[in-house]
Amino acid sequence: MAKKAKGNRVQVILECTEQKNSGVPGMSRYITTKNRKNTPERMEMKKYNPFMKKVTVHKEIK
Repeated sequence: MAKKAKGNRVQVILECTEQKNSGVPGMSRYITTKNRKNTPERMEMKKYNPFMKKVTVHKEIK
């Protein structure tokens, strides 16, 4: 049986914050990984939102 790796890298989901407030239907989400040790706080990145057809701020959700 394979051992489960105990690493600092975890998968996180980034969700668009501007789309929630605008009322546009749909939800833009991205999955990425981060190093828990280097970035303990929540991530925030600019990513492309296909529903709004522009680059918006995406924040990490739990």
